[in-house]
Amino acid sequence: MSSHNSHLVGQPRRVWFPALLFVLALGGCGGGVDSGGTGAPRSASASGPVTGFGSVIVDGVHFDDSSASVTDGDGAVRTRNDLKLGMTTTINGSVLMMDANGAQGTATSIQFDSAIVGPVDILNGGGNSLVVLGQTVDVRPSTIFENGLNGGLAALTRGDVIDVYALFDALNNRYAATRIERKSGVSAYRLRGIVGNLNTVTRTFTFGTQRISYAGVPASDVPTTLADGRFMRVQVQTAPTGGAWVATQLRDGVNRIENRNDARIEGLISNFTSIAQFSVDGVSVDASHASVTGSVALGLAVRVAVAGTASNGVLVASTVKSKTDADVVNEGFVLNGSISTIDTVGMNFVLRDVTVGYSGSVELRNGTISDLAVGRRVNVKGEVSADGTGLQAVRIQFLP
Repeated sequence: MSSHNSHLVGQPRRVWFPALLFVLALGGCGGGVDSGGTGAPRSASASGPVTGFGSVIVDGVHFDDSSASVTDGDGAVRTRNDLKLGMTTTINGSVLMMDANGAQGTATSIQFDSAIVGPVDILNGGGNSLVVLGQTVDVRPSTIFENGLNGGLAALTRGDVIDVYALFDALNNRYAATRIERKSGVSAYRLRGIVGNLNTVTRTFTFGTQRISYAGVPASDVPTTLADGRFMRVQVQTAPTGGAWVATQLRDGVNRIENRNDARIEGLISNFTSIAQFSVDGVSVDASHASVTGSVALGLAVRVAVAGTASNGVLVASTVKSKTDADVVNEGFVLNGSISTIDTVGMNFVLRDVTVGYSGSVELRNGTISDLAVGRRVNVKGEVSADGTGLQAVRIQFLP
């Protein structure tokens, strides 16, 4: 890691004032109710895990997804009902206004894609990790498990095929899971990683310790960007041959960032030259004029939220904020909508298909516990529940 890592990010860097004014106009996000504000639309993009619904929330922007096209990583048409907390997504659209809760926007397109689809090789419940397709996946305090995986990691067994949404840790060559789902009827496995040991003669490379053969992929279908150190996505057969996973499809693994007035990304630093120049999830960041804050120094595999403008494939940062696991937990998740079911004995309700517990200490606004009822509109800020399948409410605001 570069010696620049010793820089204390709590000490703000030199700030480029026009960029800072732009971010002050559109930055930040809270958990309350949209309440107005006006301004000219600005083209926007946001890439990172989904942290809320009411409008879909990514990178602190509340995007109205009512008219957005939604696709998965294969380009298949999906619906906004397929979007779930913790899914890693890329959203394009516009930022329309700023209110007390942050930037409000309208999404024109949303794409979600996971990092791994494959069988569980090893479970390490005590260490909060598992191995899938030879890749180590860490379960963090903010990792969401799908409904039905009651108990979270404990609900999985060796051989289960799972879909892992994750941020890649390039320092330790492992994955930080943001969401885990169990899958069935899978005809091929998938993996996104950083290419190593590329051999264009044998047409092989590695993801970590796993050898991938792309000998059967037509030359015309091999991305021109294939190179050591590059993110790639690969689809492989469900059984290895000759000690290698056999690729049936290969594509570039870096989400192209289009020119945008407002561009944001949240992820782990995947390449680090200095605090002024690094990459996040493969996307180049120019932070030479950015205000840098946070409780940990920037460096490889540090989680950051970056905001600025995008030009020619580079995110020119106005702000960079580093985050610890505790920071991510404290930010929590936000749900806005009508309660669909409630269990007053178990002290939980279902909101937007997410089970929300309300036992213990919960801040209540504009109402009391007795006001919770089916059909009641609420805005909830919560943290991941103990088993990871729902939320524990931190704040409940009753809406008109």
